[in-house]
Amino acid sequence: MDTIFALSSGRPPAAIAVIRISGPRAHDAARQIAGELPAARTAAVRELRNPQSGDLLDEALVLRFDGPASSTGEDSVEFQCHGGRAVVDAVLGALAGIDGLRLAEPGEFTRRAFENGRIDLTEAEGLADLIEAETESQRKAALALAEGGLRQQVATWQERLLDLSAAAERAIDYDEEDVAVDPLLVAGVDALAAELREWLERPRAEPLKDGVRVVVAGPPNAGKSSLVNAIAGQERAIVTDIPGTTRDHIEVPLALGGVPILLTDTAGLRETRDRVEAIGVERAEALADAADVLVWLGGPRDAPNHPRLIAVHAKCDLEARGAAPPGSLAVSSATGVGLKPLLERIATEARAILPGEGAIALNRRQAGLIAEAMEALLAPGDDAVLIAENLRLARNRFDRLTGRAGLEDVLDALFGRFCLGK
Repeated sequence: MDTIFALSSGRPPAAIAVIRISGPRAHDAARQIAGELPAARTAAVRELRNPQSGDLLDEALVLRFDGPASSTGEDSVEFQCHGGRAVVDAVLGALAGIDGLRLAEPGEFTRRAFENGRIDLTEAEGLADLIEAETESQRKAALALAEGGLRQQVATWQERLLDLSAAAERAIDYDEEDVAVDPLLVAGVDALAAELREWLERPRAEPLKDGVRVVVAGPPNAGKSSLVNAIAGQERAIVTDIPGTTRDHIEVPLALGGVPILLTDTAGLRETRDRVEAIGVERAEALADAADVLVWLGGPRDAPNHPRLIAVHAKCDLEARGAAPPGSLAVSSATGVGLKPLLERIATEARAILPGEGAIALNRRQAGLIAEAMEALLAPGDDAVLIAENLRLARNRFDRLTGRAGLEDVLDALFGRFCLGK
């Protein structure tokens, strides 16, 4: 196993730079640069010197960790240096000159933590999400995963599966062939399958990570692009009084009250002979159908059938527009009238499809494996042998969920999301 090193803090210049070393030669390499190391998990100030020239590189705080009680499960050392570029480059250069050390690949520290049993795959996914989190909701959901929320739940399911499997094996060994399967065993399998179904029906992670899809739709010249610009606070969409100006959709990522939003402007919905505009209209219709929240600027009678539709009476500052129909929000992009109630309504509708604060939200991979485990438990089984096999299949899916079973393609994709030094 190679010994690796990398800058684990942000790019210099900064007040402090954290440089990590992990692997079998971590302590020896650190001694060559910092001299005698402090006791494990104890910080001490040391002079860092180039082991080849003896030149002073910096005065830094040094922390030593002994495996397996470290973040990676290996011997490791951290240098907390001054964060100037020259200092960081000098320390990294000194480490690179030590035999047996190499620069870490992106995500390699976390991958070693996973491979050494310090975290499971669900916690690693949570760490990746935490690094990428841009809103408070994303941060809390990622932290719930990273702190082992799903791992603990899966461990509970696995214990129940083992108990059920043991009962099924006992039935195979001791029950006579013409004896019916123990009703308690069947009830236990059904109860676990029902619990998995309930988890699959919870709000998922994708809207939280990618943003709730809020689509602004309606006929041409209804004020869609102006409304998008007003909500975004900048000119993102071209606005003219010429019908059909918007030919393709425009996406604007936003955060409303900590809720991630993907606001989408679309082409006006109408019959057209213009081939390019017709493509835009088709896309607009598809986006409206797939929207999590649909902001409709057309007439109430023409509104699509959507579970989370917000009817908007746009351009309400114009006398020709008249009063807003019942159930519609009067909004003016020009004066700002009605914008605040509209934003509050969008945020409310978006929160309804997002996981609760700090709740565990399954991503596509996790939900797929839990669904496969549930299907295995629901598979027909009128004797103990079939039930035992179904339970084995379910256990295999949970092993894949936590990373106990081989998932090299998943691992490569996951840890490639991490930054260098993580």
